[in-house]
Amino acid sequence: MSAMLYLVPTPIGNLSDISERCREVLAQADFIAAEDTRVTLRLLNHLELKKPLVSYYEHNKAASGPRIVERILAGETCALVSDAGSPAISDPGEDLVRLCAEAGVTVSAIPGPCAAITALSMSGLPTGRFTFEGFLSTTKKNRAQHLDSLRAEQRTMIFYEAPHKLCATLRDLAAAFGGERRISLCRELTKLHEEVLRLTLDGAVTYYETQPPRGEYVLIVEGAPKQQESGPVSEEEALLRVQALLAEGLSRKDAVRQVAAETGLAKNQLYDAALRAQHTETE
Repeated sequence: MSAMLYLVPTPIGNLSDISERCREVLAQADFIAAEDTRVTLRLLNHLELKKPLVSYYEHNKAASGPRIVERILAGETCALVSDAGSPAISDPGEDLVRLCAEAGVTVSAIPGPCAAITALSMSGLPTGRFTFEGFLSTTKKNRAQHLDSLRAEQRTMIFYEAPHKLCATLRDLAAAFGGERRISLCRELTKLHEEVLRLTLDGAVTYYETQPPRGEYVLIVEGAPKQQESGPVSEEEALLRVQALLAEGLSRKDAVRQVAAETGLAKNQLYDAALRAQHTETE
């Protein structure tokens, strides 16, 4: 095996999903770069392999990455693994791949388990065109900007979420896309308690008011409906839509954002119009 970097996908739950080729690469590599060496050690024990492990994760990648590249340039072969799924996808491995590319190091990716694709395939939602959005930011401003940019997105959207953040994320998704939008919530993929719930966003919010979320989630969210080609929407028509959303309980800011995404009208224009309408009603 010549000196290079191999991207080796690992099971997302069921250890039987490791492929024979992945096992061979792990066995032949000079060392393995792992997101969490304890998790990888359990996999190696399952495969009855013993290999040198080095730590490579988000908080040490700046120092660990160059050292890994130096070892490869010196003639060693490295297998990069994440805790679960394909490395370098929503994962610090993408930075190691970039370093290798800049140094002229050959990179080879082995196909295998991926939670996003596994969930999408059984979501029941359109799979022909989709966009992977990963984890939403925990910063309120960044999260709002991210969701705002997706309001008119017509492709199926894929998100990852942890159980303790799920309820807040579902509420944010419903506010951004409308509660009637369909969602498939996939958890514990490939494990004993694998579950797929196909609901609306409002339905999901209600469901998890009484059912505590458990396990890591992949959220598959239906894209926005195609805009009807019926000519531009007038400010008056858009304002009626804003007022209808306000009556449903949305804040003025969220209502204006949604209608702006639906109609293409400027948010500032709609917001000012909504304020003027309110002042007119109270006079």
